[in-house]
Amino acid sequence: MKAGWTSFFAGGLFALGLGVSGMTKPSKVVGFLDLFGAWDPSLLLVMVGAISVHFLLYRLIIRRSAPLFDTRFHLPTRSDLDATLVLGAAIFGVGWGLGGYCPGPGIVSAASGAWPALVFVLGMAGGMKVVQVATQLRRSAQSTTPPAHNAP
Repeated sequence: MKAGWTSFFAGGLFALGLGVSGMTKPSKVVGFLDLFGAWDPSLLLVMVGAISVHFLLYRLIIRRSAPLFDTRFHLPTRSDLDATLVLGAAIFGVGWGLGGYCPGPGIVSAASGAWPALVFVLGMAGGMKVVQVATQLRRSAQSTTPPAHNAP
């Protein structure tokens, strides 16, 4: 139960930070990406702040034997780059640039009932579902495909 409340509090704090910093406004993203026009560096400042906090606190937190509300840390084990990761990152970047939202600010903005944000979040959820179904189909096709037989 503590983990649920902690997650809720952390999510609320994150949403509040996005709102206070103005990162729920697509104009901030578009302004940041407009390098040769009216460039807005505020997104860069938010990113530097977030990276700095993570850089410092991660090193302190990971020294613990376990997190506060779990038995172990759940850290990524893969370090390779594959086509799925690169393609996903490219789609994320294009969607971010075109829509002016990334997932966190998009969800926060959708909670306000703003139509562009709602469309973005529905499109994002639909895209996630398409990838989930495609991955399941690919895995089931791989598991039912007989191994190749080499002729002598």
